[in-house]
Amino acid sequence: MRVVAATEPWLDTVPADWPPSRIRNVAQLSPTYSDDPPSPEEMCTVVPMESVSETGSIDVSSVAPFADINGGLTLFENRDVLFAKITPCMENGKGAFVNQVPTRYAFGSTEFHVLRANYAVDPKFLYYYTFNSLYRAYAAENMSGAAGQKRVSSRFLKDTRLFLPRLSEQERIAAYLDTSCAAIDAAVTAKRRQIDTLDGVKKAIIQRAVTRGLEENPTLRRTGNIWMVEVPSSWELVSLKRISEVQTGLTLGKVYEGALIERPYLRVANVQDGHLNLGDVTRIDVPKEVAQRVTLRTDDVLMTEGGDLDKLGRGTIWTGEIADCLHQNHIFAIRCFKHKLLPLFLAYLTASQYGRDYFEATGKRTTNLASTNSTKVGLFPIPRPSIDEQHAICESLDARLAHIRKIVGDIERQVITLVAYRKSLIHECVTGQRRVTEAELKRAQAHG
Repeated sequence: MRVVAATEPWLDTVPADWPPSRIRNVAQLSPTYSDDPPSPEEMCTVVPMESVSETGSIDVSSVAPFADINGGLTLFENRDVLFAKITPCMENGKGAFVNQVPTRYAFGSTEFHVLRANYAVDPKFLYYYTFNSLYRAYAAENMSGAAGQKRVSSRFLKDTRLFLPRLSEQERIAAYLDTSCAAIDAAVTAKRRQIDTLDGVKKAIIQRAVTRGLEENPTLRRTGNIWMVEVPSSWELVSLKRISEVQTGLTLGKVYEGALIERPYLRVANVQDGHLNLGDVTRIDVPKEVAQRVTLRTDDVLMTEGGDLDKLGRGTIWTGEIADCLHQNHIFAIRCFKHKLLPLFLAYLTASQYGRDYFEATGKRTTNLASTNSTKVGLFPIPRPSIDEQHAICESLDARLAHIRKIVGDIERQVITLVAYRKSLIHECVTGQRRVTEAELKRAQAHG
């Protein structure tokens, strides 16, 4: 196969028999109705940004009369191509080839560019071309707008250079990618199900240990508490506030006078599900006495005040990763009285089904989010064995869960490899680095 220079910042070479063009020559951007406009009572599909995945699928279950649809939404139809223009949706690959809309017309987020292919390009090939992760990385470098609201302009998209094989080869490439990507996606889904299954096993192991201990058949006693009806007879049930200090964090936006010191501080985004993400830690200037009040200490158990319902109260232990680090007011720092409660035992307890049930039931819910408060955190009923038994339970859980964590880590790495291969395969096929023959297509379809 003879190749020539592509002279594109994101692409080195292309097949010599793939002539260059531009999107504006082969597709209409922001097309209008292909037929008569809908009547007020005609049902139309509504597709917000969250209904389009990063692998090209679309949820088209929402329909409404045209009269009820916001007039500012973006029109599209079957066989159009969607391209998310705003960060971070664009970089993440949000977009789709539209082939399943059940109504004549659909209306989506204003943050979609819509491309309608003409006779020169197969629309599904066009989708894969614009999905290409290397192209999207190049598009990200050319976004315009303020930070957090950057977008790919219409002009940039229309001027995107295409290198197009014959239409029959475009269709063959698109069919090959359909089959190959479907197989990869199925493998990823199966592996994520394995992770979910292992997560269920992990939760069951934790639940049994932190609510019943390590004995096989412990003697239980009634507590009179609706959250924890029974505990082993040698345990007590006590509110978290009785055996710890709940430290609230720093309220942002205050204006201080006098001398200030600079300190790093944790935001909610830094406290993830069972771990910390410290790749982007912000710094802030505050008075010394304010910093002293909200400084984290080693072995503090961090709990987020708000977010997804299943994340409320999930404990993550601070091990002093950053010196003199403060925390935002949307994060609680639980300082255990260590002669009564081990931080690790509390972290395991909040990860148990019992902990999840308490915080999910007591959390205040809004449309998409939920929140708790220091009072509800302080009232969390702790089934408390002796310190020696807490040590034994934590050591047992560490040992039993280490094997599960290793398996999950191996599966997660496999998922990362599959996702990376999917992106690489699309890039190679739509840029001609990998030529798809009829024989290859038939083999892929036979094994799909």
